[in-house]
Formats: sequence, structure tokens, C-alpha cells
Amino acid sequence: MDSFSVPIGRLGQEPYSRIIGYPKTTKKAVAKRVLELKKLGIKNVTFCGPTLLGNVPVLGKGYVGIVVLSRHGKNQVALKIRRTDSSREEMRGEAKFLKLANKVNVGPKVIDSSKNFMVMEYVEGKKIIDWVGELKGRGSAAKLKTVARKILEDCYNLDRIHLDHGELSYMHKHVIVGKFPRIIDFESASVNRRTANVTSATQSIFIGSGLSNIVKKIIKIPDTKRMIESLKKYKHDQSRENFDNVLKVLGLYKV
Repeated sequence: MDSFSVPIGRLGQEPYSRIIGYPKTTKKAVAKRVLELKKLGIKNVTFCGPTLLGNVPVLGKGYVGIVVLSRHGKNQVALKIRRTDSSREEMRGEAKFLKLANKVNVGPKVIDSSKNFMVMEYVEGKKIIDWVGELKGRGSAAKLKTVARKILEDCYNLDRIHLDHGELSYMHKHVIVGKFPRIIDFESASVNRRTANVTSATQSIFIGSGLSNIVKKIIKIPDTKRMIESLKKYKHDQSRENFDNVLKVLGLYKV
């Protein structure tokens, strides 16, 4: 579907107001949200992407928010809009966790946030399950191993700062692969539970998921028992040594 750019002054009009106040709200509430966007420095919104809300395309839709492409100053950015039916009262909490991830160079960079919006770096690429599905020909195994290693290194860095993403068992929804892979969508993140980023990501890529079923057609998957044993050891002690051992078992240590 073709994309179309809408200046901020027109976002209060149908059908765009339905996106700004998705799934349902009042004209007054939409007007307040438009003012909020102006304060954040948003110039316009470009409606494009694979997800349709009514007849309006957006980059993505989740339980907490809708993501659209926007312009902030001279830069293209991703704008996350808090759904009116979300259990989250504001977007600042998610922005706080993403900023924490940014400290170890994980996730899209946070630019700004408010009660109902989060402005962040726009990550261009494909969902990992689509990217893996399109790998063909010579060099595919090496590319896949390089991407898997980078994802697991990012997960280790999140474990190291005690930030649990919370949704990496469903990696097909939470990793975008462009120039390099990026973990996105920290709406379920927490610092108050035991981190399981490396273990969840490894299981998603290599052990039991729709993604792992595609991966095993491209690279040889290690023995499941050995993988689980290495993950148990890492789970007990999340040291660099135990993480390196996980990489060795997966055949990713020298990638």
C-alpha cells in the first residue's frame, strides 16, 4: 500500500484521529494528544507499513501501542502511540527501560517521551522470521550465525544490567534485521524479575518455535540436551564464561 504523509495539524481529522486515539476516544482527547505531539517536536506522520487499522497503514500494533513513521526535526523517527485501552497509564515507563537498554547499545535510541507517546530511532529492516525465511544460496549459514551471535550478545548485555525484555520467547515479533539485528519493543520489560534474555532467545532461535524450524533448514542445530545443559548452567550463574560456553555449544563462538 502507498504511504502518505499527514501534517500534525490534520491529525485530529478522520481517519487519522482514529490512529492517534486508537481504538476509541473523544475529539477533545485527540486534540490534547495533538498538542502533546507538538510539544515533542513532531512535524508530521507518514502512514505506511504492513498493518492496516481500518484503511490506514501503520508500522505495527501491539497491546500497549501503535507505531507509526514520523518526522522529528530533520530526522525520520518511529512514534509509539499509547492505546487508549492499554493497561499502561503512560509511555514514560517503557522509555525508561529502553533508555537503560540504550546504555549497553541495545534497542532503538530513545529521543523523547511523554504520557501518551514515545519518540525513538526508526529501525528499518525485516522481522527476523521473514529475514531468515528469505535467506538463500551461498553464505546463508554464515549470515545467520552472525545475526544469531549479535542477538545473543545483546541479550547477554541486557542480562548483565538486570533488564529482562520479557518477550524474547516470541522473537519473531521483537527482532528487526536490517544492517544488523535490533531488539525492539520493551513494553513488557522489567528490572524486578530474574533475567532470562539469553535463555529465551536461544530457545526461540534454536530449540522450539516456528523460527527455529526455519533456522534448522539453514544451519545444523546442536544436540538439544547439550543446549539445555549449557543454558541451565548459564541460568544458575550468568557469567561471561558460562555465556561463552553457550556460544560454543551453539557453534557461534568463533563467528
